[in-house]
Amino acid sequence: MNDSLPATELSYRWDRCRTLLHQFIPQSTGIMIFSRLNIYYFTGSLANGVFWLPLVGEPVLFCRRGVERARIESPVKHIYSFQSYRDIEIVLNDLGYSLPDSIAAEMNGLSWALSNSLLKYLGTHQFVAADRIIGMCRARKSALELAILREAGAKHAKCLTELVLPFLHSGITELEICHKISELFFSEGHLGILRMENYGEEVFLGHISVGVSANYPSFFNGPVGLQGVHPAAPFMGSAEVKWTVGKPLIIDNGFTLAGYMTDKTQVYWLGEKEDIPVKAREAHDFCIDLQHQVAERLRPGVLPSEIWNHCLAEVERCGWGDGFMGWGGNKVSFVGHGIGLAIDEYPVLAKGFDVPLEEGMTLAVEPKIGLPGFGMVGVENTFEVTSTGGKSLTGDTFDILTI
Repeated sequence: MNDSLPATELSYRWDRCRTLLHQFIPQSTGIMIFSRLNIYYFTGSLANGVFWLPLVGEPVLFCRRGVERARIESPVKHIYSFQSYRDIEIVLNDLGYSLPDSIAAEMNGLSWALSNSLLKYLGTHQFVAADRIIGMCRARKSALELAILREAGAKHAKCLTELVLPFLHSGITELEICHKISELFFSEGHLGILRMENYGEEVFLGHISVGVSANYPSFFNGPVGLQGVHPAAPFMGSAEVKWTVGKPLIIDNGFTLAGYMTDKTQVYWLGEKEDIPVKAREAHDFCIDLQHQVAERLRPGVLPSEIWNHCLAEVERCGWGDGFMGWGGNKVSFVGHGIGLAIDEYPVLAKGFDVPLEEGMTLAVEPKIGLPGFGMVGVENTFEVTSTGGKSLTGDTFDILTI
């Protein structure tokens, strides 16, 4: 796999962003990008600096550090080093650009201190929030991105439904499972990093929870609870919690390939399938069926909010409301989320997301049910939006796997 992004790929991304910018913020004739992940998306280099994308003309990348590396990695023609935000307007003027009165800006990409510094030198310009524009741009994946995600999904499924099985046994701890999964993931090309964009959200490898650990109070904006390895790192799994007969094991984690992530959840049972409590089997079967119903609706033109409303109606009809999408304080108000360079991308299958799905979007669909005194069951897979419905990129093994 060629690590450098071709100029044609970047041109596609720039054109899509420009189209969205013209549609939603027509008063702005350019957009400023500040976060390193979005700079990577638009330039091919994880640079520390500012990216300026005008509606017309060549974009410009400003680097605080590493300008030499950016010039090696990125096809962007205009790459400059800078020390202060005052340099931006000077360089752009030298290139024949003039900053517009109204500038679209990635506001989530700057700290308060840096934004104050920016306004110090560009205070005569009005900045308009453009984070949604960037999210919408990244939501629809190119052919190159889809190829990476499909490969990542296949590797992810292989690890969780094949390679890890021989290592699971009675008495193994959550943390030992985490270590083994890490080893297997790395052997399949996992980059070792998971990225989240919502402010304050972090994750490492994912969640490994045995039994009622899956309902343990969590700070994470997801339905699966866990004790984690330590209060300072409430991720992965606990060295104190062991998997034994009569307890479910749920693994909810991400796999990263060439910067792109897939999300998958798999449930395991130690013992015979007929020994799984009836309520747990029924809840899991409901989640599989609901995932299928969501997948059927992952088509261009469908509103994410309509999918969420459909799920709520099905949950109410079947009586799973108490534990749906988390038990107690862990309950979340979505059933899926966009995924790509970050786990938590646009759009979300939730209330208020009323822009239609587009072909080529990728979403993690994760109907889950927490059961008091038992743990959690359910599924999660990464799907590609197509004209015939969602296509799972992370395999077709949805049932509880028995060990």
